[in-house]
Amino acid sequence: MASVIGGQLVTTIANAVKDAPPYMLAGYFLLSLFVVTQIFYLLIYTVAPTPRNILRSETTYKHIEANGSIGTSKPLPYWKNAYEQRKRTAREKGDLSDSNIRIEDAEVFMSLVVPAFNEENRLGIMLKEAVGYLQEEYGKDSSHITANGSMRHRPKGAQEQNGYISLANGSAGKVPTGWEVLIVSDGSIDKTIDTALEFARSLGSESAGSIRVISLVENRGKGGAVTHGMRHVRGEYAVFADADGASKFEDLGKLLRELKKVQDDDGRGVAVGSRAHLVGSEEVVKRSFLRNLLMHSFHLLLWILTPKATAAIRDTQCGFKLFSRPALPYIIPHMHSESWIFDVEMLMLAEAASIPVAEVPIGWHEVQGSKLNVLWDSLGMAWGLFVLRAAWAIGVYSRT
Repeated sequence: MASVIGGQLVTTIANAVKDAPPYMLAGYFLLSLFVVTQIFYLLIYTVAPTPRNILRSETTYKHIEANGSIGTSKPLPYWKNAYEQRKRTAREKGDLSDSNIRIEDAEVFMSLVVPAFNEENRLGIMLKEAVGYLQEEYGKDSSHITANGSMRHRPKGAQEQNGYISLANGSAGKVPTGWEVLIVSDGSIDKTIDTALEFARSLGSESAGSIRVISLVENRGKGGAVTHGMRHVRGEYAVFADADGASKFEDLGKLLRELKKVQDDDGRGVAVGSRAHLVGSEEVVKRSFLRNLLMHSFHLLLWILTPKATAAIRDTQCGFKLFSRPALPYIIPHMHSESWIFDVEMLMLAEAASIPVAEVPIGWHEVQGSKLNVLWDSLGMAWGLFVLRAAWAIGVYSRT
């Protein structure tokens, strides 16, 4: 009976379509298309991630005083506040030139952001390597800053004299020195914060203050922790690195040199550490078949779903990326993803703003203790990539 009724319904619809005038068919098609697109928009709007509000306590940091005690929590600086104020003032004056809306000057040369979730066992080893390099290369008494290709970004027409950079518009800025480390404890329930503060104490009074420890009340995800740290950097350059120490930290010098080669006239540039050259190495070959299969499948999805320049990056997921300070306002305030897929959003935002990106081979080794569930997190990343791309493509996300 049901099949008979179904057949009659199909026949009725077919006859109606056959007898309908072309303009009516076109109207039906456009209406159907409109309904489908609205349903798709609502679906993506519903599932697209929205970062939770930042709590007041998360805008402060802990540090070690010169006497070795833990100091009173202090407010974190936020470069976006001054940047937005400059934009508002420029609009009121009707002058939106780059000189009026540039990001405020850096206070140190290099900022390092370390996202950490329950990393009491691995964090100290990573920090020892990283801080040793930062102090050697970018310390206030370092003689390597210019020799290592670490000079401040220099727009075309700029001249350097006695440590100052005279810009084409007549302004001048002192080349910043020094470094800072922002450790973002992402809702850790172990002794991650204690480990970070104890490491800072071990540095002695001169360098202890360069370590700032931020505590997120609830776990946001790696992307959320990185983005949070990047909001509060004071460096001329800002790099984030995983707490496991898998990346060879001294390759930061390579990232910096390559970034300076590609940065634009406004000093904007990004350099991403890459493990693509290790694909055929023993470290990768000895991985499980499933893990390598998922890796190649994810790369295929990236090639299909992401814009041209982002799709050309062979390793989007390496946790070692460097940003010049002028690039930050075009990326960090517009971040939405807080999961493993956040790296891709950063690169997509850089591409949308025409910020040059350099991919740089780095040293890397497998470290035990990864919190990545190969199967489920890979599936989550694939879904997250689809939602992320759709949200930006159809206007669920926007820069305004």
